[in-house]
Amino acid sequence: MLLYIHGFNSSPFSEKGLVTASFIKQHHPELSFYQPQLPSEPLEAMALLIQIVEKAQAVNEPLTYIGSSLGGYFASYLAENYGGRAVLINPAVKPFELFDEFIGTQYNPYTNETYQVSVKHKQDVAEFDTTAIINPDRFYVLLQTGDEVLDYKQAVQKYHCCKLLIEPDGDHSFIGYEDQLISICEYLFS
Repeated sequence: MLLYIHGFNSSPFSEKGLVTASFIKQHHPELSFYQPQLPSEPLEAMALLIQIVEKAQAVNEPLTYIGSSLGGYFASYLAENYGGRAVLINPAVKPFELFDEFIGTQYNPYTNETYQVSVKHKQDVAEFDTTAIINPDRFYVLLQTGDEVLDYKQAVQKYHCCKLLIEPDGDHSFIGYEDQLISICEYLFS
């Protein structure tokens, strides 16, 4: 099973989401591939992800994840608590520390949804913090130093003991992501 987890105010229909789905369909059609649209409520989003993971566990499917930004934060929690390998793309390390600037009305351009972010969302997201990586062999972390949304150095500090790819420049979307999919899949499925 491969679970693709999108970031905040994103969707499976983002460029990374579409490129990933196309690549998996072409190169790994045998995989159970899940790419859900996450609810805007953090507890609901994690409940959905856990439901998918537990369903795969029930039939003994190997667990693998690709998480981008906030999705990388969620993927870290899942890999540490349920097992499996995770590839994190410019992951959020402490997203709850950034939530103050998003409190209020938000708009997701992919889903056309308008919703409210509250202080409770910040607290809910903090529940899934993996303060230390206990199983570094489960993670491959791809970072670009030009990430304009998140400080890549936080991810270097947290995931220093994991497999890392750090590219100069780039941006939060991870420029050239499609060129990494072969090595991502090699890591996940080897």
